[in-house]
Amino acid sequence: MHSSVRAGGEDDPRVAELAACVGRLRRELAAYQAEFTDRAIAEEELADLHAMTAAGRPEVRRLRLSLLLIAGSIGSVSALAPALAQLHTAVEQFRS
Repeated sequence: MHSSVRAGGEDDPRVAELAACVGRLRRELAAYQAEFTDRAIAEEELADLHAMTAAGRPEVRRLRLSLLLIAGSIGSVSALAPALAQLHTAVEQFRS
């Protein structure tokens, strides 16, 4: 996990938490051996979220859209539910 991430010129622990949650879900998805129809969508959205957190400036609207797409694509995979729930919580910290 990142100890501090710059967002808008200031340390923002929400970005660090989001990055950690994105990383966890990416790892768990990669380790999940079973194939499912929308796996590529989840992987692409997680890659986009990773890039946003690495830049330190996630866009709230884009975060919410990515979360929706990820949840829709892996929502029925119970093995990924805890990591998905953590990602949801991290995204909700950015509510305006």
